[in-house]
Amino acid sequence: MLKRPIIIDTDPGIDDAVALAIALYSEELDVKLITTVVGNVGLDKVTYNALRLLKYFKKEVPVAMGAAAPLIRETEDASDVHGVSGMEGFDFEEPTNDLLLEENAVNAMYRVIKESKEKVTLVPIGPLTNIALLLKVYPEVKENIEEIVLMGGSVTRGNKGVMSEFNIHVDPEAAQIVFDSGVPIVMAGLDVGLKALVLPEDSAKLETMNDVGFMLHSLFKRYRGGSMKTGLKMYDSCAIAYLLKPDMFETVDTYVGVELNGSMTAGATIVDLKGYLKKPNNAKVCLDIDQQMFREWLLDSLSKCN
Repeated sequence: MLKRPIIIDTDPGIDDAVALAIALYSEELDVKLITTVVGNVGLDKVTYNALRLLKYFKKEVPVAMGAAAPLIRETEDASDVHGVSGMEGFDFEEPTNDLLLEENAVNAMYRVIKESKEKVTLVPIGPLTNIALLLKVYPEVKENIEEIVLMGGSVTRGNKGVMSEFNIHVDPEAAQIVFDSGVPIVMAGLDVGLKALVLPEDSAKLETMNDVGFMLHSLFKRYRGGSMKTGLKMYDSCAIAYLLKPDMFETVDTYVGVELNGSMTAGATIVDLKGYLKKPNNAKVCLDIDQQMFREWLLDSLSKCN
Protein backbone atom coordinates (compact mmCIF):
# COMPACT_ATOMS: atom_id res chain seq x y z
CA MET A 1 0.00 0.00 0.00
CA LEU A 2 1.29 3.44 -0.97
CA LYS A 3 1.60 5.62 2.11
CA ARG A 4 0.40 9.22 2.02
CA PRO A 5 3.36 11.60 2.51
CA ILE A 6 2.72 14.23 5.20
CA ILE A 7 4.56 16.90 7.16
CA ILE A 8 3.32 17.55 10.70
CA ASP A 9 3.79 21.08 12.03
CA THR A 10 3.31 20.95 15.78
CA ASP A 11 3.77 22.48 19.23
CA PRO A 12 3.75 19.48 21.63
CA GLY A 13 1.57 19.73 23.84
CA ILE A 14 -0.24 16.75 25.32
CA ASP A 15 -2.93 16.33 22.69
CA ASP A 16 -0.20 16.81 20.07
CA ALA A 17 1.51 13.74 21.56
CA VAL A 18 -1.60 11.65 20.87
CA ALA A 19 -1.85 12.90 17.29
CA LEU A 20 1.86 12.25 16.68
CA ALA A 21 1.63 8.73 18.08
CA ILE A 22 -1.24 7.78 15.77
CA ALA A 23 0.38 9.34 12.71
CA LEU A 24 3.83 7.86 13.31
CA TYR A 25 2.54 4.32 13.83
CA SER A 26 -0.04 4.47 11.02
CA GLU A 27 0.46 2.11 8.09
CA GLU A 28 -1.26 4.66 5.81
CA LEU A 29 0.83 7.74 6.55
CA ASP A 30 4.48 8.50 5.79
CA VAL A 31 5.60 11.27 8.13
CA LYS A 32 8.42 12.85 6.14
CA LEU A 33 9.22 15.66 8.56
CA ILE A 34 8.14 17.16 11.87
CA THR A 35 8.44 20.93 12.21
CA THR A 36 7.99 22.81 15.46
CA VAL A 37 6.39 26.17 16.14
CA VAL A 38 5.89 28.33 19.20
CA GLY A 39 2.42 27.68 20.61
CA ASN A 40 1.48 25.62 23.64
CA VAL A 41 4.88 26.55 25.12
CA GLY A 42 8.06 28.16 23.76
CA LEU A 43 9.96 26.90 20.71
CA ASP A 44 12.84 25.27 22.59
CA LYS A 45 10.41 23.36 24.79
CA VAL A 46 8.13 22.13 21.99
CA THR A 47 11.17 21.01 19.98
CA TYR A 48 12.57 19.18 23.00
CA ASN A 49 9.16 17.54 23.47
CA ALA A 50 9.05 16.40 19.84
CA LEU A 51 12.49 14.81 20.22
CA ARG A 52 11.47 13.16 23.51
CA LEU A 53 8.40 11.65 21.86
CA LEU A 54 10.34 10.34 18.87
CA LYS A 55 12.83 8.64 21.16
CA TYR A 56 10.01 7.08 23.18
CA PHE A 57 8.24 5.92 20.02
CA LYS A 58 11.55 4.65 18.55
CA LYS A 59 10.82 6.54 15.34
CA GLU A 60 13.47 8.31 13.26
CA VAL A 61 11.81 11.30 11.62
CA PRO A 62 13.78 14.50 11.05
CA VAL A 63 12.77 17.54 13.11
CA ALA A 64 13.21 21.17 12.10
CA MET A 65 12.72 24.18 14.35
CA GLY A 66 10.46 26.91 13.05
CA ALA A 67 9.10 30.23 14.24
CA ALA A 68 9.91 31.31 17.80
CA ALA A 69 7.22 34.02 17.76
CA PRO A 70 4.08 34.91 15.79
CA LEU A 71 4.50 37.01 12.63
CA ILE A 72 3.53 40.29 14.29
CA ARG A 73 1.96 39.79 17.71
CA GLU A 74 3.33 39.12 21.15
CA THR A 75 3.67 35.46 22.06
CA GLU A 76 0.91 33.83 24.11
CA ASP A 77 1.14 30.22 25.30
CA ALA A 78 -1.07 27.50 26.80
CA SER A 79 1.11 26.36 29.68
CA ASP A 80 -1.96 26.59 31.91
CA VAL A 81 -3.39 23.65 29.93
CA HIS A 82 -0.27 21.58 29.18
CA GLY A 83 2.02 22.43 32.09
CA VAL A 84 5.21 24.51 32.14
CA SER A 85 7.17 22.04 29.98
CA GLY A 86 4.24 21.36 27.64
CA MET A 87 4.26 17.65 28.53
CA GLU A 88 4.04 17.36 32.30
CA GLY A 89 3.36 14.03 33.97
CA PHE A 90 5.76 11.49 32.45
CA ASP A 91 9.48 10.92 32.99
CA PHE A 92 10.87 10.65 29.45
CA GLU A 93 14.42 9.58 28.65
CA GLU A 94 16.72 12.40 27.62
CA PRO A 95 16.76 12.61 23.81
CA THR A 96 19.75 13.35 21.60
CA ASN A 97 19.76 15.99 18.87
CA ASP A 98 20.55 13.43 16.17
CA LEU A 99 17.20 13.98 14.44
CA LEU A 100 17.32 17.77 14.70
CA LEU A 101 18.15 19.42 11.39
CA GLU A 102 20.29 22.52 11.06
CA GLU A 103 17.80 23.80 8.47
CA ASN A 104 14.94 25.91 9.72
CA ALA A 105 11.41 24.58 9.33
CA VAL A 106 10.53 26.66 6.26
CA ASN A 107 13.57 25.57 4.26
CA ALA A 108 13.20 21.95 5.42
CA MET A 109 9.52 21.86 4.40
CA TYR A 110 10.36 23.37 1.02
CA ARG A 111 13.12 20.80 0.39
CA VAL A 112 11.04 17.79 1.49
CA ILE A 113 8.05 18.89 -0.59
CA LYS A 114 10.16 19.52 -3.72
CA GLU A 115 12.02 16.22 -3.33
CA SER A 116 8.82 14.17 -2.96
CA LYS A 117 7.61 12.31 -6.05
CA GLU A 118 4.03 12.74 -4.83
CA LYS A 119 2.27 15.84 -3.59
CA VAL A 120 2.69 16.28 0.17
CA THR A 121 -0.08 16.99 2.68
CA LEU A 122 0.69 19.53 5.39
CA VAL A 123 -0.83 18.83 8.81
CA PRO A 124 -0.44 21.88 11.07
CA ILE A 125 -1.77 21.22 14.57
CA GLY A 126 -0.38 24.38 16.17
CA PRO A 127 -0.36 28.06 15.18
CA LEU A 128 0.08 28.58 11.42
CA THR A 129 3.21 30.75 11.52
CA ASN A 130 5.52 28.25 9.77
CA ILE A 131 2.99 27.42 7.09
CA ALA A 132 2.38 31.10 6.32
CA LEU A 133 6.11 31.74 6.03
CA LEU A 134 6.53 28.75 3.70
CA LEU A 135 3.76 29.97 1.41
CA LYS A 136 5.13 33.52 1.35
CA VAL A 137 8.83 32.70 0.96
CA TYR A 138 8.33 29.84 -1.52
CA PRO A 139 4.97 30.45 -3.27
CA GLU A 140 5.97 28.06 -6.05
CA VAL A 141 5.69 25.18 -3.56
CA LYS A 142 1.87 25.41 -3.63
CA GLU A 143 1.58 23.22 -6.71
CA ASN A 144 3.38 20.42 -4.85
CA ILE A 145 1.05 20.52 -1.81
CA GLU A 146 -1.89 18.09 -1.93
CA GLU A 147 -3.82 19.91 0.79
CA ILE A 148 -3.48 21.47 4.23
CA VAL A 149 -5.41 19.63 6.94
CA LEU A 150 -5.25 21.86 10.00
CA MET A 151 -6.48 21.83 13.56
CA GLY A 152 -7.66 25.32 14.34
CA GLY A 153 -10.46 27.82 14.14
CA SER A 154 -14.08 27.67 15.19
CA VAL A 155 -17.46 27.99 13.52
CA THR A 156 -18.99 29.31 16.74
CA ARG A 157 -17.15 30.55 19.84
CA GLY A 158 -13.58 30.33 21.14
CA ASN A 159 -11.33 28.79 23.78
CA LYS A 160 -8.67 31.51 23.94
CA GLY A 161 -10.72 34.60 23.12
CA VAL A 162 -14.50 34.93 23.26
CA MET A 163 -14.73 34.06 19.56
CA SER A 164 -11.23 32.75 18.81
CA GLU A 165 -9.64 29.32 19.01
CA PHE A 166 -6.07 29.19 20.40
CA ASN A 167 -4.09 28.23 17.28
CA ILE A 168 -5.65 31.00 15.19
CA HIS A 169 -5.86 33.50 18.06
CA VAL A 170 -2.12 33.59 18.72
CA ASP A 171 -1.19 34.29 15.07
CA PRO A 172 -4.23 35.43 13.10
CA GLU A 173 -2.13 37.14 10.41
CA ALA A 174 -0.47 33.79 9.63
CA ALA A 175 -3.87 32.09 9.53
CA GLN A 176 -5.22 34.65 7.07
CA ILE A 177 -2.22 34.08 4.76
CA VAL A 178 -2.90 30.33 4.82
CA PHE A 179 -6.64 30.63 4.18
CA ASP A 180 -5.97 33.10 1.35
CA SER A 181 -3.28 30.91 -0.24
CA GLY A 182 -5.41 29.04 -2.75
CA VAL A 183 -4.14 25.67 -1.44
CA PRO A 184 -6.97 23.21 -0.64
CA ILE A 185 -7.67 23.44 3.10
CA VAL A 186 -9.53 21.24 5.57
CA MET A 187 -10.33 22.97 8.87
CA ALA A 188 -10.86 20.62 11.80
CA GLY A 189 -11.59 23.18 14.48
CA LEU A 190 -12.94 23.64 17.95
CA ASP A 191 -16.43 22.44 17.04
CA VAL A 192 -15.23 18.87 16.47
CA GLY A 193 -12.37 19.07 18.98
CA LEU A 194 -14.76 19.68 21.85
CA LYS A 195 -16.58 16.46 20.95
CA ALA A 196 -13.47 14.34 20.29
CA LEU A 197 -13.26 12.99 23.81
CA VAL A 198 -11.28 10.40 25.68
CA LEU A 199 -13.79 9.37 28.35
CA PRO A 200 -12.75 7.94 31.74
CA GLU A 201 -13.32 4.36 30.64
CA ASP A 202 -11.16 4.96 27.55
CA SER A 203 -8.37 6.45 29.62
CA ALA A 204 -8.45 3.44 31.93
CA LYS A 205 -7.99 1.13 28.93
CA LEU A 206 -5.01 3.17 27.73
CA GLU A 207 -3.15 2.75 31.00
CA THR A 208 -2.75 -1.00 30.48
CA MET A 209 -2.91 -1.14 26.67
CA ASN A 210 0.77 -0.77 25.77
CA ASP A 211 3.78 1.48 26.50
CA VAL A 212 2.42 4.36 24.44
CA GLY A 213 -0.97 4.10 26.12
CA PHE A 214 0.66 4.12 29.56
CA MET A 215 2.70 7.22 28.69
CA LEU A 216 -0.35 9.05 27.35
CA HIS A 217 -2.42 8.10 30.39
CA SER A 218 0.33 9.57 32.58
CA LEU A 219 0.24 12.83 30.60
CA PHE A 220 -3.55 12.94 30.75
CA LYS A 221 -3.39 13.25 34.55
CA ARG A 222 -1.79 16.68 34.04
CA TYR A 223 -3.77 17.77 30.97
CA ARG A 224 -6.30 20.56 31.50
CA GLY A 225 -8.12 20.17 28.19
CA GLY A 226 -11.20 18.85 29.98
CA SER A 227 -10.83 16.45 32.89
CA MET A 228 -10.22 12.77 33.58
CA LYS A 229 -13.75 12.59 35.02
CA THR A 230 -15.75 14.28 32.27
CA GLY A 231 -13.59 13.55 29.23
CA LEU A 232 -10.38 14.95 27.70
CA LYS A 233 -10.53 16.87 24.43
CA MET A 234 -8.35 15.46 21.67
CA TYR A 235 -8.29 18.53 19.43
CA ASP A 236 -5.17 17.71 17.42
CA SER A 237 -6.10 14.10 16.75
CA CYS A 238 -9.04 15.40 14.71
CA ALA A 239 -6.65 16.42 11.93
CA ILE A 240 -5.16 12.92 11.84
CA ALA A 241 -8.63 11.40 12.09
CA TYR A 242 -9.72 13.37 9.02
CA LEU A 243 -6.74 12.01 7.06
CA LEU A 244 -7.43 8.41 8.05
CA LYS A 245 -11.20 8.23 8.53
CA PRO A 246 -12.90 11.27 6.97
CA ASP A 247 -16.32 9.62 7.02
CA MET A 248 -16.60 10.30 10.76
CA PHE A 249 -16.95 14.02 9.98
CA GLU A 250 -19.76 16.18 8.67
CA THR A 251 -18.18 18.86 6.44
CA VAL A 252 -19.17 21.85 4.33
CA ASP A 253 -17.28 23.72 1.61
CA THR A 254 -17.37 27.43 2.41
CA TYR A 255 -15.38 30.63 2.79
CA VAL A 256 -13.31 31.19 5.93
CA GLY A 257 -11.80 34.56 6.77
CA VAL A 258 -9.84 35.60 9.84
CA GLU A 259 -10.66 38.71 11.88
CA LEU A 260 -7.49 40.75 12.34
CA ASN A 261 -8.70 44.11 13.61
CA GLY A 262 -11.58 43.53 16.02
CA SER A 263 -10.74 44.85 19.47
CA MET A 264 -12.69 41.97 21.03
CA THR A 265 -12.73 39.43 18.18
CA ALA A 266 -9.21 39.35 16.71
CA GLY A 267 -8.34 35.78 15.78
CA ALA A 268 -11.93 34.71 15.16
CA THR A 269 -12.48 32.56 12.09
CA ILE A 270 -15.41 33.92 10.09
CA VAL A 271 -17.03 30.81 8.61
CA ASP A 272 -19.50 32.14 6.03
CA LEU A 273 -22.07 29.33 6.01
CA LYS A 274 -24.78 31.53 4.46
CA GLY A 275 -22.65 33.17 1.76
CA TYR A 276 -23.12 36.71 3.08
CA LEU A 277 -19.58 37.75 2.09
CA LYS A 278 -20.01 36.66 -1.56
CA LYS A 279 -16.51 35.18 -1.59
CA PRO A 280 -15.44 31.90 -3.24
CA ASN A 281 -15.09 28.83 -1.03
CA ASN A 282 -11.56 28.39 0.30
CA ALA A 283 -11.94 25.59 2.85
CA LYS A 284 -13.71 22.38 3.75
CA VAL A 285 -14.87 22.95 7.33
CA CYS A 286 -15.65 20.13 9.75
CA LEU A 287 -18.96 20.94 11.42
CA ASP A 288 -19.55 17.77 13.41
CA ILE A 289 -17.99 14.43 14.32
CA ASP A 290 -19.38 11.00 15.15
CA GLN A 291 -18.25 10.84 18.76
CA GLN A 292 -18.60 7.08 19.16
CA MET A 293 -16.75 6.42 15.92
CA PHE A 294 -13.97 8.76 17.03
CA ARG A 295 -13.57 7.03 20.41
CA GLU A 296 -13.40 3.61 18.77
CA TRP A 297 -10.97 4.84 16.12
CA LEU A 298 -8.70 6.50 18.69
CA LEU A 299 -8.45 3.45 20.92
CA ASP A 300 -7.96 1.12 17.95
CA SER A 301 -5.25 3.39 16.53
CA LEU A 302 -3.42 3.66 19.86
CA SER A 303 -3.61 -0.12 20.36
CA LYS A 304 -1.41 -0.43 17.24
CA CYS A 305 1.31 1.87 18.65
CA ASN A 306 3.74 -0.93 19.45
